[in-house]
Amino acid sequence: MNSRDKGARGERELAGVLRGHGYDCRRGQQFCGANGDADVVGLPGVHIECKRAERLDLYGAAEQSRRDARAGELPVVMHRKNNCDWLVTMYLDDWIEMYREYEAGDPGAK
Repeated sequence: MNSRDKGARGERELAGVLRGHGYDCRRGQQFCGANGDADVVGLPGVHIECKRAERLDLYGAAEQSRRDARAGELPVVMHRKNNCDWLVTMYLDDWIEMYREYEAGDPGAK
């Protein structure tokens, strides 16, 4: 129960951080028994797997995000340890695709 509570607190914390950046984010519906939702929703086109752990199987979390992402969604893992900042981990091919789109829309990016 303790790790489930910590996970729920991490999801609420991350949603709050993303709201602080101006995005309308909240916990997904998996806590109500529905499946297929990301841990945190509100960033269109992004499937967020949220992990709040001291030790993390990052590859396992990335695979979970990839497996659960819907077509057209970028699978990402947003994670942090105690007393550390939030990090975002994603597959390099997805990051390159995202960066190329950024570059194409911003002539000063090169």
